[in-house]
Amino acid sequence: MAMTAESITQLATVEKSRGYWRSVGARFLRDKVAVCAGLVAAGLILMAIFAPWIAPADPLDGSMIKRLSPIGTEGYPLGADELGRDMLSRLIYGARLSLFMGVVPVLIAFAIGGAIGVAAGYLGGWVNTITMRVLDVLYAFPSVLLAIAISGALGAGILNGLLSLTVVFIPPIARVAESVTTSVRKLEYIEAAQASGASSLRIVRDHVLGNVLGPIFVYATSLISVSMILAAGLSFLGLGVSPPNAEWGLMLNTLRNAIYVQPWLAALPGVMIFLTSISFNMLSDGLRSAMDVKQ
Repeated sequence: MAMTAESITQLATVEKSRGYWRSVGARFLRDKVAVCAGLVAAGLILMAIFAPWIAPADPLDGSMIKRLSPIGTEGYPLGADELGRDMLSRLIYGARLSLFMGVVPVLIAFAIGGAIGVAAGYLGGWVNTITMRVLDVLYAFPSVLLAIAISGALGAGILNGLLSLTVVFIPPIARVAESVTTSVRKLEYIEAAQASGASSLRIVRDHVLGNVLGPIFVYATSLISVSMILAAGLSFLGLGVSPPNAEWGLMLNTLRNAIYVQPWLAALPGVMIFLTSISFNMLSDGLRSAMDVKQ
């Protein structure tokens, strides 16, 4: 059966998109720093998933006789915390809540903020003005203060912490989505699609999203490290994860009094937070560089 002009155009667009993403993948693999960061991030995620099979002990079982045992103690390779619980096991299990609190709010904000920004950027006019001015009210507050204020009003807990972090990240993601959508909306092929009578929903689905989701996603990945640090800060202040759950920010809080007795032991949760944050930052930078076709 003969192909129509529209089907030929769509096929050419698909092939062009595939070629672009192959180029992005090749450019990313040439960036050794980004690849190493991706491997570290993947290792941390796998550690969190398989924590019950990796951890040598129950993270909630403690022994007051072993409390604050130094690193290298027999049976406690990374020492024991203030309640005699195995630090290695708690660090492994802590990756679960720490990554959960770091990734999930960003993903939710990516979906909500991205949808708001794309709609505002494509529709323009008074819709854009009202939407962005409302978001600017939230964006005007520093992220840390806004997260603390929302968590303080709602109370401590995992769900409240997720909600507060999600609200914090919606405005910046929406601003990026609105910016890239506004620039894409002015391109000639979008104007041609509008002139052909295609519906706004179809234009956004077929032509706009493919060009804006990449930059929005890359920006969202850069917020994962910020989300982890904010989540750890909320737990440190008693506004996030509650004891006796294993979470790196909460572990920093409970071990702060041990810094004069076992400083290396007290620093371990902070080291994990730093390692995870820097890995996601480098991964985000690598993705941004790989998607920059100007290079």
